[in-house]
Formats: sequence, structure tokens, C-alpha cells
Amino acid sequence: MTISEQERQRRWRLILGDGGAENLGFALSGRDAQIDAALGALYETRGEGEEGARERRGGLEASAPRVARWLGDIREFFPTSVVRLLQQDAMERLNLRQLLLEPEILQSVTADVHLVATLMSLRNLAPSRAKATMRQVVQQVVDELMHRLTQPMEQAVRGSLNRALRNNRPRPHEINWERTIRANLKHYQPTYKTIIAEHLIGYGRQQRQAAKEIVLCVDQSGSMATSVVYASIFAAVLASIPALKTQLVVFDTAVVDLTDLLADPVDVLFATQLGGGTDINRAVAYCETRIERPAETTLVLISDLYEGGNSSELVKRVARLVESGVNVITLLALNDDGAPAYAHDLAQHFADLGAPAFACTPDLFPDLMGAALQREAIEPWLASRGIVQG
Repeated sequence: MTISEQERQRRWRLILGDGGAENLGFALSGRDAQIDAALGALYETRGEGEEGARERRGGLEASAPRVARWLGDIREFFPTSVVRLLQQDAMERLNLRQLLLEPEILQSVTADVHLVATLMSLRNLAPSRAKATMRQVVQQVVDELMHRLTQPMEQAVRGSLNRALRNNRPRPHEINWERTIRANLKHYQPTYKTIIAEHLIGYGRQQRQAAKEIVLCVDQSGSMATSVVYASIFAAVLASIPALKTQLVVFDTAVVDLTDLLADPVDVLFATQLGGGTDINRAVAYCETRIERPAETTLVLISDLYEGGNSSELVKRVARLVESGVNVITLLALNDDGAPAYAHDLAQHFADLGAPAFACTPDLFPDLMGAALQREAIEPWLASRGIVQG
């Protein structure tokens, strides 16, 4: 379908904006003019100084009501995915981080993981009147993520534990009748109105033990902000599974154990301190003291590996953990933001020790934990999903 010359000019005018379309000779009106004004407030360039010199300058300035109106406009004109992109650009270009501390602004923002990370980094600067609204926004995002991620995580982990504990030669008191009947439905005998249980399925004595231990060790430096949000959600889900013993440790140059807060992921997020330096060795040393059964423990280190502490000691410590039987996995990022920046040398050292290092999306994390709890080799799992190690 061909478009008219007028429509072509309209589209170019919206693309170029007011400052870039002086010679186009096309005026916008109505809704198009409103869309152009909303985009122009964020992206418009205006000539200043010498001829030809141009400088980006937004039009929202420092007016909270004006920002609130602008946020409302973009939510009306654009789909959610575009709104989130515009919000991120506005925080960078127009320094809206401070304005987000105002309750009327928070109520206008389309909340997502990036916004939660921003709020967590700003919460100590927030006026008292904004803190309740901040928590409401964070709770909204946490609820959405819990709704999306809880079922896949529980399904992957419980399935992994069941496969590990399944016993195909159970004693009478160990028979899992529900699974046995389901597995033998094809052997139903209509004449006798019964099922011939050709295969018995049960659980061995391992089921009575604390099956597996998981330690999530999360870097809370500024570059890992969205990973901290996702890690907190997943830690809360894992902690809700009785067959697992889950611990959550966050760190920068200090180490904080947040395990006791896992009943409420919002409390976990408000206990983090995004930003600051990084001492990975110190954090892993603390986690080492919390591991009771190495052969039954998976340690997930979530960090870009930019170590501010003792790198050589860190490598030795990871080697010692792997040798003791701990399943060590390093996630260079746990988010949807694409390939992260990370310390390549340290990632390679870890991989050589048998502690693979790679980035993971939230949607793949449940499946990863299922494989890790079964003690499957992670390298084939990565290869089957096209994931490249660091």
C-alpha cells in the first residue's frame, strides 16, 4: 500500500521534530501536535551560540506539575513499551531522578523494574511524604513480577526435586499412589475395573532430609540494580519452597544477610543499598561460612565481577568451594537488558575452575535452577539455549 505525499510529510515531520524540519513546510495539528510537543519536550534541539551550534535541551525544566502532565501525555499517546523507554530517557536527559521523589510524579509513572531500581537508589533522599507512595509503586511491580515468575520457578524446582528423589522400587509405605496411578492408567482393566500397577513410583528416604541448599550472593553496586530486583523476587519464591533452604546475601564493600526478610520481597528491596564499591571476595567468604552441606549446595553469585577487593584470593576461594562439592554458578546479569559489561578475565578464571559465568534472563532462571539442583552439567544446558559463557 502506497502512502500519500501528505502522509509522508506528516511522518517525516514527527520524526524530525520542530527543530529539524524548518524546510519541510508542513504544520502539525490536533493530536499530532500534542504528540510532537510531548516528544519535543524530551528530545528537541534548539540552536544556541554560534550559527550551526546546537545543544539538546528539554522543555520540562524543574516543574513537578509539568512533569506529571507530560507523563500523563505520553501514557495516552504511546504503548507501554514506548512509555518506559521515554521515561528512562527523561531520567537521563532531564535529570528527573530528583523529581521522581515527589508523590504526584510517582503516581503518574508507568512502573517497571528500572523504575524500582531508581527508587531504591533514591529512597534515602526522599521526603517523608513520598515514601509511602514509593512503597506502593515498588509493591505494584513486585506483585506483577511475582505473578509472572512464581509458577515457572516452583514448577522447575519442584520437578527437579521430584526427579532427584523418585524411587521406582519403593517399599509399600514409600509408594506415591497419585503418581503411580497416573503412570499406569494405560494398564486399566475394564473387566476388573482396576489398574494393574506395572510400575510403582515412590519417594526414598531422602525426602525427609533438607533436600537442597541455595545461597544467592548478589552484588548491589549501581550497575547491578535491575539484577538485584529480580534476584530478590526469586529468592522470596525459592524461600517459600519447604524442600529448599534458601539464603540471600547482598554486598558492596559490606556484606548484609537478608535471609530473615525473605517472607516479603518488598522488605528485601528496601533493605538493599544500591551503589557503592564492590568486595566480592569478602561476600563469598561470608557465604562460605553459611554452607553446611557443600555437596547439596548451589551458590549463585550474581555480579559483573568488577572486583574492588582481593581478586587472587577470590579465585582461590571459588576453587576451594568447587573442590568441596559446592555447585558454583556466576550470573553476570539477571535481567532483560542485553549483554552486560563485566570483568572478562575473572569470568574466564571462574569458568576454568568449573564455575561457569554467563548472563541470564529472568525467564530462563527457573529452568537454570532446575538444572542446577539436579547437578546437571551447566555447559550443555547453556549450549542447548545458545548462551555463551563470559
